[in-house]
Amino acid sequence: MGARLDTGVLLSHGFTGSPATMRPLADAFAAAGYRVRLPLLPGHGTSWSQMNHTTFDDWVAALTAELAELRAVCRTVVVCGLSMGGTLALRLAELYPDRVDGLVLINPSVMTSRWDARFAPLLNRMRPVVRRVLPSLAGIVDDVAKPGVREGGYFRIPTLAALSLQAAWPVVRADLSVIRCPMMLLHSVVDHVVEPRNAQIVLDETTALPTADKHEVLLRNSFHVATLDYDAALIEARALEFVRELSERSSPPTHAVPTDAVPTDAEPTDAGPTDAVATDAGPTTSTRDNTPRMPV
Repeated sequence: MGARLDTGVLLSHGFTGSPATMRPLADAFAAAGYRVRLPLLPGHGTSWSQMNHTTFDDWVAALTAELAELRAVCRTVVVCGLSMGGTLALRLAELYPDRVDGLVLINPSVMTSRWDARFAPLLNRMRPVVRRVLPSLAGIVDDVAKPGVREGGYFRIPTLAALSLQAAWPVVRADLSVIRCPMMLLHSVVDHVVEPRNAQIVLDETTALPTADKHEVLLRNSFHVATLDYDAALIEARALEFVRELSERSSPPTHAVPTDAVPTDAEPTDAGPTDAVATDAGPTTSTRDNTPRMPV
C-alpha cells in the first residue's frame, strides 16, 4: 500500500463543468489507495457570469498549485482530464515535464472546426463590447447517451471565457511535440462537443512520445461526458491499469528479506483509514479497445 500512496492522481473537470463529472473516477483511484486531488476550477461552481472573469491561465495556475502539492509527497504523479480538463493536463505536461509522469485524457480538445470559431480573434479584440452585447451563448452540458444523467455544469457558455480557451488551443497544440510522458487517450466515437479529429491530432502530434507509450481506447457506448456514461466502468478499469503500471515502473526495486530476519508473529501495520486494498484492473494491453457497442 505504501507504493500506492507514493502515487498521486490529479483530476480536472471540463469547461463549464464541475468535479461531479470526474467524481466516480476519482473515487475509483482513492479506493485503490492512490492520493487524489479533484479541484473546482476558478469561475466554476458559481455562475457563468463569474466565469467570464477567469481565463485559461487561471485554470492552469490552479492545477499547477495542486500538482506542486501532490509532487511534494508523491514519487509519481498522473494528470487526468475530461474535455478542457484534458487540454489543461496536456499543458501541464508541456510546462512541467519533470513533474508529470503520465496523462489520462478523456475526449480532450485542442481545436474546433465550428464555423463560428473563425470570429474568435476578432471578438478577442472587442472584449469590452462582447462583455456587454454577447456575454453568453447556449450551453453544451449533458452530452450523455445514458438517459437521466446530468453533469451539473452551466447551461450557458460564458463568451469571454470561451474565447480564452480558444486562444489557448493553438498554444497547447504547438507544444504537443515536447510531451514525453506515457499517455492514455480515451475518446468517444460519437461526441457532440469535441470533434473526433482532436484525438487524432493529439496522437499524431505528440511526436516525441514512442508509439508504445500511447494507449488509445475507443469509447463506443458514450457521448462527450463519458465518465458518467455507459463506458464509465471501462474508463475506470483502463485508467487504473495504466496508473498501476506507471506506479510500478517508477517504484524503487525491492529486495528479498531472509525469512529468518522477519519475526514469525509479525502483523501487518495499519496504514490508516485513507488506504484501500488495491484492485486488479484487468489484463495489460496497449492496443485499441474494440468493445462491441451497447444498445443505447
